[in-house]
Amino acid sequence: MAKTNPFEFIQQVRDEASKVTWPSRRETMISTVMVFIMVAVASVFFLAVDAVLHRGVQWVLGIAG
Repeated sequence: MAKTNPFEFIQQVRDEASKVTWPSRRETMISTVMVFIMVAVASVFFLAVDAVLHRGVQWVLGIAG
């Protein structure tokens, strides 16, 4: 691999960064809302699974809950 000097490296980084397609503000907001929705859904799912497993363990161990 050829070595480049720091100036060439910075120029290459700038060239590559200029090729990046950045999301619009609307796309960013939609993605953010979708992340929050999925976090809420996952939280409810794991809460339900935890409750079922908790009851199952209590039943197996014969602990009144």
